[in-house]
Amino acid sequence: MVHPDARPAVRPSQQDEVAAAGSELLGGPAGRRAGPSGHRWPPVRIIVLAMLGTFVLGMVQKLPCARRGWFEGAATQYTHACYSDIPHLYTARGFADGLIPYFQRIPEETSATMEFLEYPVLTGMFMELASWFTPSAGLVDRPGQYYWLVNAGLLLICAIAIAVCVTRTQPHRPWDGLLVALAPAFALTATINWDLLAVALTAAALLMWSRGRPLAAGVLIGLATAAKLYPLLLLGPLLLLCWRAARLRAFTRTLGGAVGAWAAVNLPFILGATEGWAKFYTFSQERPVDFGSFWLILSHRTDWQWEVESVNDWATLLMLAGCGALAVLALGARRRPRLAQLAFLVVALFILTNKVYSPQYVLWLIPLAALARPRWRDFLIWQGCEVVYFLGIWFYLAENAGASGLPPGGYHLAIVAHLLGTLYLCVLVVRDVLRPEHDIVRRDGSDDPGGGVLDGAADAFTLRRLRRPARGPAAAAVGVPGASAPAAPPADRP
Repeated sequence: MVHPDARPAVRPSQQDEVAAAGSELLGGPAGRRAGPSGHRWPPVRIIVLAMLGTFVLGMVQKLPCARRGWFEGAATQYTHACYSDIPHLYTARGFADGLIPYFQRIPEETSATMEFLEYPVLTGMFMELASWFTPSAGLVDRPGQYYWLVNAGLLLICAIAIAVCVTRTQPHRPWDGLLVALAPAFALTATINWDLLAVALTAAALLMWSRGRPLAAGVLIGLATAAKLYPLLLLGPLLLLCWRAARLRAFTRTLGGAVGAWAAVNLPFILGATEGWAKFYTFSQERPVDFGSFWLILSHRTDWQWEVESVNDWATLLMLAGCGALAVLALGARRRPRLAQLAFLVVALFILTNKVYSPQYVLWLIPLAALARPRWRDFLIWQGCEVVYFLGIWFYLAENAGASGLPPGGYHLAIVAHLLGTLYLCVLVVRDVLRPEHDIVRRDGSDDPGGGVLDGAADAFTLRRLRRPARGPAAAAVGVPGASAPAAPPADRP
């Protein structure tokens, strides 16, 4: 099998109809006389510039709020779809007053509903860091505006890190990072909240795993989980794939790194500010059915009064059932799935079954989607559905604030668009797993270019096995069912 770094870089304009059409803006698809991609302008440089442009456009979209909408009533920030949590929480969570998160209780006059910061500790530290560089109310009229700008600068670093990591995770497919850099929903949601911190750490973890560094990957997963809970889900696919490929030692190192990094960040707060540290977890459990979930549609459309405990139980049950199905898929598919495919599916499952879906949660999926299903048509269909939801929630809130907006029925349609768009991409990824000839990443005979120690490894255990599969390169050469790297499959069909 050809080493992934030795393969020429895949040019999407030669494989993807939408990419080929879009390339006409820049001179058309690359021809046979095109020079090597790394000669003068390597892909990573172009993708970083594209990410800068996308991020700046997202900041421009927030300008109506940055000028006055965040500070002069609720209607403007909803009708202009430029809402952000960042300037509001600067005051509402005590950063403007110099309170130390988790260790100091938020006064009731500052926040009547929240006694402690309801974010994981690494995100709280990020928020606190930004507050150190924000001028106080005695120096400027609207410090919340400056707090948003400082955070935007820090989040831009995270955005660039995400683009670079995705570009380099699958060495012969660097242009897949352009999907992230040009994602419309990325621009719209990047500065709503602090999710990009966890997304950047998760993308870096996948890069480290692809480079055969499981311990570093584990440390980054642990740090990402200390910033947001969802990166913990990646350990499930890693366990299943390492079990199938008999690479459990690598998984153990990753698990140890994750536990150690998470504990190193959290233990000082667990021991010194237990009540404040626990607020994120208790808030997540006590939070009622909220925006963006199918649970909200059910609660609006039926007479069933959903208790918080009941929704938690049902959501957990659905999540566990979905994880069981993914385990069967991972261990029973004819060919071992790629890590990015299972990572995308498990995070999408969490989003689909959760009792709340905030618009910025799409950021969790964008890098995973670019690695799992790098097809522009499907990616843009999904992104279009997310843009519909992004507009739908703000106009629904505008209606509730007394402005002209979207009634509940219209908002329900926006939620359905989000759910169907995500399910559409999930179905395509599952099809790619079950029928690897449709997987564009494997078109050139690759196994799992982002799989690290899994790439090219023969199967040691599968649910389909009737006899112990053959091992090693010889098995892959003759297409034995247990092999993970058969000959190049036929071209992907649209």
